Amino acid sequence: MTTSKDFIFSEETPKVDLGGGMVRQVLGYNKDLMVVKVWFAAGTEGYVHSHVHSQVAYIAKGVFDVNLGGVIKRMKEGDSFFVAPYVEHGAVCIEEGILIDTFSPYREDLLEAKV
Repeated sequence: MTTSKDFIFSEETPKVDLGGGMVRQVLGYNKDLMVVKVWFAAGTEGYVHSHVHSQVAYIAKGVFDVNLGGVIKRMKEGDSFFVAPYVEHGAVCIEEGILIDTFSPYREDLLEAKV
């Protein structure tokens, strides 16, 4: 499926336990855009990686040390960061947190993940 439902209710949308203190929930998407909510326990590390997608992450809760292309900045609730395609990035959660990630185009690999 390349389009989500029009109305997405949190309690009806599957969450994927990624292990190591991270839980992911894919929200609305079509082939051009995807929104994902990710919960982090304090101390959890989102490993450094890159992908073809443009990404904007909004810190909805918590404090993170964000690594963007080798530059690390401490960021908190209300802050956001942009990741251009192929730029290596990752984050360490300092205080329990939530990231809202947007991707363009959508991340097909995230739809294949099992609950």
